[in-house]
Amino acid sequence: MLVRPGLSIVMTVIVLFGLGAWVSAHAQGRIRTGAAIYEEHCARCHGLTGRGDGPDAQSLIVRPANLQSLRSRAKTDFDLFTTVAYGIAYSPMHGWRGRLTDEEMLEVISYVRTLAPFYPAL
Repeated sequence: MLVRPGLSIVMTVIVLFGLGAWVSAHAQGRIRTGAAIYEEHCARCHGLTGRGDGPDAQSLIVRPANLQSLRSRAKTDFDLFTTVAYGIAYSPMHGWRGRLTDEEMLEVISYVRTLAPFYPAL
């Protein structure tokens, strides 16, 4: 059986749109879950918008990172994952490895990227 070239292009487009919709739905679910985790564990220091102005921030000797800053936005997802997992020495940012799963940490990073998209340093 021969498949006409036009038909195979149409079939490919349909498959790609379907895959794109699934990926988008999965990403939205990941962001919603990440938002809930962020609000529960991160917002008290980093604030609801990620500016480092949460209600506990004023009482900390070392201020929480402003996730909206260019310095923070220039960090790769790997850098953010490492920080979330292991924390930052000599700061109140403790590691979450063992308290959050790797998937939960990735969900938080996905949510943080909605607040402060990646912006590579030049």
